[in-house]
Amino acid sequence: MSEGIGNRFQQETKYVIGRSFDAGLRRIARPDTQKKHLNLQLLKLPEPVAPADMTSLDQALRTRRSVRDYAASPITLNQLSYLLWASDGISCKHFGQQFRTAPSAGATYPIETYLVVNKVDGLNEGIYHYLATSHSLEELSSGSFGKAIAKAALDQEMCAEAAVVFVWTAVFERSLRRYGQRCYRYIYLDAGHIAENLALTAVAMSLGSCQIGAFYDDEVNKLLDVDGVEESVVYMSVVGHPM
Repeated sequence: MSEGIGNRFQQETKYVIGRSFDAGLRRIARPDTQKKHLNLQLLKLPEPVAPADMTSLDQALRTRRSVRDYAASPITLNQLSYLLWASDGISCKHFGQQFRTAPSAGATYPIETYLVVNKVDGLNEGIYHYLATSHSLEELSSGSFGKAIAKAALDQEMCAEAAVVFVWTAVFERSLRRYGQRCYRYIYLDAGHIAENLALTAVAMSLGSCQIGAFYDDEVNKLLDVDGVEESVVYMSVVGHPM
């Protein structure tokens, strides 16, 4: 078997009988499970209400496909609101704990959601950060970033053509403090859960999506203004009206 970094990662994060699960675990206070920027105005999103004509889960599973060609028509703010909630919003509160629509190992919720908005009725073009805890958006940068995110995604033009690009980052410390080096496995699984929620919801709303794992990490991180060390991009997806 190859001795590359991928194999070393797989081997060195294994759970082994007789070896402590928390080897290397750092005993520090639990980080916040939601990132919030200071001094930014919050845009409260509409209540996440499922469209009346939303298709069944069975039909969504049968018809989900990766869509790479998008029409120029925008999606609505109500549609974006539901997509955000369905992918990783707050589904219930129990004994002071907020639970999400997507599972997370140990309820550590390391994944943050950012948006590059190209065409959303009722929302300016720009880069936004989603606050799941209040179902709100923070506007980080205004302007057209479609071409920039497409270039950062290895020139995948669908990033400039789709209505919105979802960009998921990981705040590693949230999982690292609990699971040590094993956390990286869980972080990537968490991102996958969220992306699948989004993909199925988009189909059920007669929208298209395509998940993206090919991108220049540093270029995407620069667009989001994250450091690439404590927080870094791990996954992306586009959503819009199929051609």
